[in-house]
Amino acid sequence: MRSISRSSAGLRGIRQALPAALAAAALLVGLTPGTTSAAASADTTTMTTVLTGEQLAASWRGPLSTRGRYIVDADGNRFKLKAGNWSGAQGTWEGSGDVNDPANHQADQKSNNIPLGLDRAPMARILADFHELGLNTIRLPYADAMIRDTTVVADKAVTANPELRGKTPLQVFDAVVAALTADGFAVILNNHTTTYRWCCGLDGNERWNSSQTTQEWVDNWRFMVNRYKSNKRVVGADLRNEVRRDWNDDPNWGWGNEHDLYEAFQEAGLRIQDAHPDILVIMEGINWQGIPQGMFPHGRPTLTPVRNLSNTLMYSNKLVYSAHFYGFTGPNHTGSTGGWQNGETNDPRYRDLSPEDLIKVIDDQALFVTESGQHFTAPVWVSEFGTGGRGQTDQKETDWFNRFTDILVENDTDFAVWPLTGWTTDGKINDNWALISYDEAGKRQSVLDPGDWRATAWNKLVNATGRTGKVAEADRWNMLNVASGNQNASSWMRAHAPVQTPGNLQGSCPDGQRLIGISRENRRGLCTDVNQLATGSGDWAVVRDQTNVTQDWAPYWEKLECPTNHYAAGFAFWDTAISGLLCAPAAGTLPKTNRVAWFDRGDNPALNETQIKNDWAPYDYKGQCRTDEYLAGVAYTFNRTQGAPAHGKLGVPDALLCRPLS
Repeated sequence: MRSISRSSAGLRGIRQALPAALAAAALLVGLTPGTTSAAASADTTTMTTVLTGEQLAASWRGPLSTRGRYIVDADGNRFKLKAGNWSGAQGTWEGSGDVNDPANHQADQKSNNIPLGLDRAPMARILADFHELGLNTIRLPYADAMIRDTTVVADKAVTANPELRGKTPLQVFDAVVAALTADGFAVILNNHTTTYRWCCGLDGNERWNSSQTTQEWVDNWRFMVNRYKSNKRVVGADLRNEVRRDWNDDPNWGWGNEHDLYEAFQEAGLRIQDAHPDILVIMEGINWQGIPQGMFPHGRPTLTPVRNLSNTLMYSNKLVYSAHFYGFTGPNHTGSTGGWQNGETNDPRYRDLSPEDLIKVIDDQALFVTESGQHFTAPVWVSEFGTGGRGQTDQKETDWFNRFTDILVENDTDFAVWPLTGWTTDGKINDNWALISYDEAGKRQSVLDPGDWRATAWNKLVNATGRTGKVAEADRWNMLNVASGNQNASSWMRAHAPVQTPGNLQGSCPDGQRLIGISRENRRGLCTDVNQLATGSGDWAVVRDQTNVTQDWAPYWEKLECPTNHYAAGFAFWDTAISGLLCAPAAGTLPKTNRVAWFDRGDNPALNETQIKNDWAPYDYKGQCRTDEYLAGVAYTFNRTQGAPAHGKLGVPDALLCRPLS
């Protein structure tokens, strides 16, 4: 969601001055462009492709999953998310003044904590207008507060939809989900905020565990996915919106503390999959880190940390990454205006970048994730972008929107515009970013109606050619990281994890994959399904000693070895010392020819075309079997006379036992 909102009279200013350091930290994202005069009518001769609800429903089948960089439907056909954000259920109150006064809500639009517009137009009309835009998916932001809100929505809030009278915000949300999915739309649930306060500054909604605990957040997600589990058109769980710095602390990616977004996403994603294996799990990167002043480090990491530390789910074909881009923000710019006192930095905004630099920055911050054959490979959904339409006078904003939509078209990128709906008051659009606005009588103004310059770019975007039809299964590579906690992506291991010695950190590959690599000191592993073995019906084994070793394939080193006809599918570490192997049964007989890959002696295998191309354990030695091999054992030593002093750590993995698949 873009922040700071505007009143119908123009930009809403800051009501009182803050001390400089606090003001700089407070405005983490900024003011949207103002509006003064109407723009010339756009050329809209290229019309949006429109499907009726019946046609859209017949065009795809849920649930959705992923194949490489693409999202596919239940039949394996590409399903490109052509989406919009129907906001409101996340709350619109700006945090001060009477909550019942529309003047204290974003753009003077009081949503009553339900999707915006239900007071002005019948649901069927709103959905028909969504179809006219060429959409197939709706992102539905909500606040955690909605789940427990027993307040009955005021009749005035649903004037145009009297069948919703007497319902709570959650019950109205239910009705909206049911109507959207019955009309063929895919629905993605988005945990936007914790409270009903408008996002996204210092508002108590900065992190998933701001104003609530991580456990409460995960429990809320399990409640939501279970609530809509039977509806196969509720296709995604968008875990958290625009995670950012609060007054004192930054979110991080992989530090293992209570501000670690990576670990929070891992926990929530796996717990959601325990409850609902079919739903897409969507993870947005870090929206802001640092105090927004030039003397302090600051920036918008977005998805860049994923390059070195990616997520692994139990069902690895359900992970989607997402990112937000607005022209008035930047890779290191908060988006604020008014100087350093208001949190504005001197860094370029996205709209200030040259066409070439914008392409590079968008790729570096997000679209690199779609590169095939990597541990991070996944679809990327730009789940928020947008700009003001009618009355837009900022040439940089119009240029940026046109160039950014060109990037989305060129990369065949899934997208969701912000926002879909808004109000018109006394003939003036409250929020000119909305693609559709309704007055009190229900009269509509759409981006596709004459006078909105965005129509040409919008038609270009929704009508763009791209990948369609069947998408082939793609090789999967997944990283395991147990540096700060368990990462059991195997359903077997999740059911039997207590068999490990307490205190061990456990990692296990997703079902249908095998362990193919282990790093030396930072407790990472690499899984793949390339040339994957069929899993047999025999017993899984947790190996903690040398019971299964019949040949001394690493003299003087201690060894863990899987039983005959088993392959490694996971591991355990005690601190940095390897302490166990999880071994899965193969469906057939496995060869026992040995190849030992040592990686404590400087002969760490080079990455090549038969292995994953990207570094899955940066700055660490690592061993990796070939893709025509399976990992059968690991060697380590606690004997200081056998080379342990050279690397300073005892018990770390030093060699892998690799055996041919056939």
